[in-house]
Amino acid sequence: MGQPVRDYLLTLCVTAAVTYLLTGPVRKFAIATGAMPEIRARDVHREPTPRLGGIAMFFGLCAGLLVADNLQNLNGVFELSNEPRALLSGAALIWLVGVLDDKFELDALIKLGAQMIAAGVMVMQGLTILWIPVPGFGTVSLTAWQGTLLTVALVVITINAVNFVDGLDGLAAGMVCIAAAAFFLYAYRIWYGYGIEAAAPATLFAAILMGMCVGFLPHNMHPARIFMGDSGSMLIGLVLAAGAISVTGQVDPDALKIFEGSTRQATHAALPVFIPLLLPLTIIAIPFADLVLAVVRRTWNGKSPFAADRGHLHHRLLEIGHSHSRSVLIMYFWSALIAFGVVAYSVHSASMWILLVIVGLSAVGLVLLLLPRFTPRAPLWAQSFVPPRYRRRKRTPSPDPVEPLEDALAAVAEEGAAGAEEHTRVPAGVNGATALGARSRLPERGRAGSRR
Repeated sequence: MGQPVRDYLLTLCVTAAVTYLLTGPVRKFAIATGAMPEIRARDVHREPTPRLGGIAMFFGLCAGLLVADNLQNLNGVFELSNEPRALLSGAALIWLVGVLDDKFELDALIKLGAQMIAAGVMVMQGLTILWIPVPGFGTVSLTAWQGTLLTVALVVITINAVNFVDGLDGLAAGMVCIAAAAFFLYAYRIWYGYGIEAAAPATLFAAILMGMCVGFLPHNMHPARIFMGDSGSMLIGLVLAAGAISVTGQVDPDALKIFEGSTRQATHAALPVFIPLLLPLTIIAIPFADLVLAVVRRTWNGKSPFAADRGHLHHRLLEIGHSHSRSVLIMYFWSALIAFGVVAYSVHSASMWILLVIVGLSAVGLVLLLLPRFTPRAPLWAQSFVPPRYRRRKRTPSPDPVEPLEDALAAVAEEGAAGAEEHTRVPAGVNGATALGARSRLPERGRAGSRR
């Protein structure tokens, strides 16, 4: 096969176009069928929003696979490997369960069982981990049961990690798109750089996954017109896991000819092979951390690990003071930094510049993360160049809030002892109602001099 950059780009564009064009009709279908659940306590959106966006994403997946099968440089993936068919089978099953959940709210254990069955279907058709590279030992072959358990575990963890992070408009689709882009660069380098065609299916899966997310994002950005629902979040999680399993378990590390020379040299040269063991986790590092923290938090409080709450990372960003859009962009930033940082390190592990850049960007990310804790004011000469949030407010003269209080007390004193005894409540002149009782019935009410 030749260098199929244009074919991958065409596949990505067709997948994105089909997903984008079908999302509008799917939205109308979701509204007509009543797939618009009521707003729950943990939800961030304020109006009922239709789900079932995964329907458009699934048909985008099918269109991408169909186009790739008819392209000269990509049809060899379908001839030499059964992995695309295995992916389609598992995706169809998990998508169907997700559609039913978006409409009828299935039990969490039922969805967990469906995820394991979908992973088992892919294993039965050859999409499984056959061996893993271990530093210092080389390639370790796995038995059928070991490979199956490891494959199922990776699929279930990835699906639920993506599902857990799907809490803000455009968050899950954007983070998975970033992960797929980083994974595409890595898998394409393994295939074309080392001439290993076994990495071609993973490269194709990553390109199609990018197209699914790119096509859906315009409809899902804040304020979202439709949600992907579990039919979409579980689907893109499974596709991401399938690519990781393919490049990890199917590419023979011995084909890279890296286990040669001294042990130190071999280990150093084996970084491109060891990275697949970490890359799926680093790509979903933020969702995976959210998943682990959620399970620990819920079990610590005596609740089910599947019980929904408002303790996810995106909820905490909102509580800190970030806006909806800024919270999403911060999550994008950290996902891109981790995913592309790991890929860059796997390519040039001996370069200190990569580590310095990663450390510098991490410092920038921490500043952005903690920005609402302090609100710096720009100097006077820069007022017109910064957002209004960081401009110095002009102080306008306001009446002294003490004067209305003194006038009111003087009026009460003139009414006599009986009237004073009746109207000795603290007036609501400073900031509206008092903190200790009902509103004052005094006619004059001053307003606070400070602005809220």
